[in-house]
Amino acid sequence: MNLTLKSILIWLFAILFTVALAMYQRMTGPTYPVRGTTEIGQQTIKYKLIRSYDKQDDAPIRIVAADTSIKGELKLRRFKSYDTWHIQPMQRHGDTLVGYLPHQEPAGKVMYQVTLVKDNQRILLNDHPAVLRYTGFVSWIVLLPHILFVFCGMLFSTLTGMMVIFRMKNTYIYAWITVITTGIGVLILGPIMQKLAFDAFWTGWPFGHDLTDNKSLVAFIFWVIALVVMKKNRENRLWPILASIVLLAIFLIPHSVLGSETDFTKEKQIETTK
Repeated sequence: MNLTLKSILIWLFAILFTVALAMYQRMTGPTYPVRGTTEIGQQTIKYKLIRSYDKQDDAPIRIVAADTSIKGELKLRRFKSYDTWHIQPMQRHGDTLVGYLPHQEPAGKVMYQVTLVKDNQRILLNDHPAVLRYTGFVSWIVLLPHILFVFCGMLFSTLTGMMVIFRMKNTYIYAWITVITTGIGVLILGPIMQKLAFDAFWTGWPFGHDLTDNKSLVAFIFWVIALVVMKKNRENRLWPILASIVLLAIFLIPHSVLGSETDFTKEKQIETTK
C-alpha cells in the first residue's frame, strides 16, 4: 500500500471514528432527552422528555397526544432535596399536553415523571425520573467554536496516534495541532461556556469535582507531555500513542457527568415545589 492511500485511509478512519465518538458523547450524556414510544387506548404516543433548559421561565414538558380524552400528570420535586413529591395536571393546548417544571437558578435540577391517563388506563412514561438541569443561556457565538475546537482536538488526537503507529510523516506537527485545538476548546472556550451557563469559570480540581473540567485538563496535560517528549525525540512513539489512548478513554466518559448542580439538601424541606 502506497503512502498516499495509507494516509487517506488513516484520515478517513480518524474522521469516522471521531464522529462516532462525538455522537456517543452526545447520546450518553445526562442532558440528552429521554425518548420513547408508548400506547394508550389505540393511539401510539411518541415522547421526548427534556433534561436541560436555558431560559428564564418554567421549563415546559410537552407530550403530543391528539386524542383529547387523554390527560397527563406531572410528578416532580427538586433533585438532591428533601422536598415531597408534587403531582400536578398537565394542560391541554390543541393536540399537546403541557406541564411546567418550576424555574431554578443555574445548576438547579428538577426530577420528574409523566403519566398519561385515559379512562381507567394509566401509563407511566418513565419508570426512572428524568432529571432536568437549568443553565444560563450560552450563545452559539461561543457554543459553536467550542464544539468545533473540541471536535478538532479529538480528530487530531486520533489522527496523530494513528500516524505514529503507522510511522507516517509530520506527526510532530499533528501533535502541535492537537494541543492547540484541545487547549482552545477545553481550556479557553470551555471555561467561558461554564461561566455563562453556571457563573463559574472552573469547577474542576482543585475547586470542585466537575468531571468534564477534570477530564479535559488530564487529556490536555498528557498531550503537552507528549509534545515536549516529541520535541526532544521526534521518533518517540510511546507518549503520543499513550496521549491518544488517554484522550479516547476520557472522552468515552459521557459529557456533563458529575457536572455543576445545586445541593438543595442544605435547605429546609418544603411541601410542594410549585
